Amino acid sequence: MAFYKKSWFKYMKNFIIGVGASLVMIGALGKINSEPWGGPAITIGLVTEACLFLMLGILPPEKDYYWEKLYPGLDNYHSNIASLTAGDMPADLSRPLNGEVVEAQLDGMLNELQTLSKSIGSLKALQEVDFSETSNQLKTMGNFYSRMSDAMSTLTEKVEDTKVYQQQLGALNKNLTSLNSVYGNILNAYNQGPRV
Repeated sequence: MAFYKKSWFKYMKNFIIGVGASLVMIGALGKINSEPWGGPAITIGLVTEACLFLMLGILPPEKDYYWEKLYPGLDNYHSNIASLTAGDMPADLSRPLNGEVVEAQLDGMLNELQTLSKSIGSLKALQEVDFSETSNQLKTMGNFYSRMSDAMSTLTEKVEDTKVYQQQLGALNKNLTSLNSVYGNILNAYNQGPRV
């Protein structure tokens, strides 16, 4: 794209034209009032304007778009506008344009664009997040869960061992109860034995 079509150049061109025109007017006012600075000010302004008019004469003109050929009646405020490429006009477009309806629709579109802009901003912020440490954190979490799983397996084995130990203690307790009973019977028999 040529430099003269870029927005910064168009802005600077308009800015310099405005400044040059204001210098010409201020210089003319100073000259009319016979102020000592009026002559130099009008000279600077006229030279600036002459350079700008020379530049505008050298640069090609902006492209003209004839929108009324694509949208017949565009130059008529009360016309029913439909694109030539649109085919038959829908029923809701056959009535004249209502400024309030158009404004409401444009407001709705503006709100949607603002929402879209916020969403894109959020996505951009997400894109800028540094995920370089995430890999290490995931590995650390994987190691933690692996160790936790091993500990749970060991704990399950210990619970099984504890159950077996409790069963064995229960059997030993029964045996001791039986042994105590036999010993008690022997003591009773010995105490009731023949007395001389």
